Amino acid sequence: QVQLVESGGGLVQAGGSLRLSCAASGSGFSLKTNGWYRQAPGKQRELVATITSSGSTNYADPVKGRFTISRDNAKITVYLQMNSLKPEDTAVYYCSMSVRYASGDRVYWGQGTQVTVSS
Repeated sequence: QVQLVESGGGLVQAGGSLRLSCAASGSGFSLKTNGWYRQAPGKQRELVATITSSGSTNYADPVKGRFTISRDNAKITVYLQMNSLKPEDTAVYYCSMSVRYASGDRVYWGQGTQVTVSS
């Protein structure tokens, strides 16, 4: 069983930066694609960024050039560096980890961390 713990959210002014972390605990698995998603009030959860096992990254258009996803395999931690934040980035951010066990693949979600950007 994998447990994910997110941290790094908070309140920041527009133009500021935050770095989110998502640390996984557990053993006996390898990492596949990891991602960050967000959900604003009254809206559906949307993809923010993903990183594959080989390190390839993908970003949603609204965050391209401002956000960077990265991963530390030794620490089993995924990061989301968010720069030039805008009020429309305000949301609860969730990390997602797809892992592979010998018995098959599973997807785990973090508990979510609130990011609030004031204008």
